[in-house]
Amino acid sequence: MFMDPKALLSLCNILSTDSVADFGSGSGFMAKAAAALAPQGTVFAVEVHRELLAHLTREVADAHIKNIHPLWGDIEVPGGSKLADGSINFAIVSNVLFSLDDKAGALTEVRRVLKDGGRLLVVDWSESFGGMGPRPEMVVPKSVAIALGERLGFSVLTDTMPAGAHHYAILFKK
Repeated sequence: MFMDPKALLSLCNILSTDSVADFGSGSGFMAKAAAALAPQGTVFAVEVHRELLAHLTREVADAHIKNIHPLWGDIEVPGGSKLADGSINFAIVSNVLFSLDDKAGALTEVRRVLKDGGRLLVVDWSESFGGMGPRPEMVVPKSVAIALGERLGFSVLTDTMPAGAHHYAILFKK
């Protein structure tokens, strides 16, 4: 069983007017779920792969989703998201951590754009199985993700959120 993005995000207390950033948004499944929870807010879908960004841009336009703003950015670079300091209420890093060369750099970029008291949801693979997900050596264990977040100034609100059979979810606070 895989995670249900809307069900998971509904546990995160996203307000209808929140500004949200989905770092490494890919196809936008988390951004779309966040947009439904924050209809008067703004959701920035930050993605480095231009083909994915172009597809998401077309999909958002075709569906007339007005509060999602696809944005090209490299989240591993300081300032690479192109978002302003302290401008975001809620950030999402989903199915991305395992693939990053500079995990600390990406979470530092998230911290930069989050408002004081802002929250970060990290979702990643808990294992590699049957050809799905990352190679076993690429999996970032939940304990490592927690330690990294805490080292970078985040505190854990909960690490027991339902993220499906092959993922974990950690909700942090800045």
